[in-house]
Amino acid sequence: MQSDYFPEIVQVVPHTDHTVTIFFSDGKIVLYDVNPLLDKGIFKVLQNQDIFMDTCTIMNDTLSWNIKNGDPSACIDIDPFTLYELDAVNDI
Repeated sequence: MQSDYFPEIVQVVPHTDHTVTIFFSDGKIVLYDVNPLLDKGIFKVLQNQDIFMDTCTIMNDTLSWNIKNGDPSACIDIDPFTLYELDAVNDI
């Protein structure tokens, strides 16, 4: 059964191990591991832990890294449906 729910992210919490805890408006919480992407294209800049931690935010209604100070066209983001499909975490 397909849901009409559009994943709305209400909070993101980056961690020093290059993972991000993501909180959705319906109460679901997931942990996203960015490590597999860190050696690929635009994601390489996130290898710098300060950039990863300091620019992690919600932009364009999804998990993003605001690399260019508020320019939504220059952010790195992840599809919210990809994030919502992750297994929920229960040990937060």
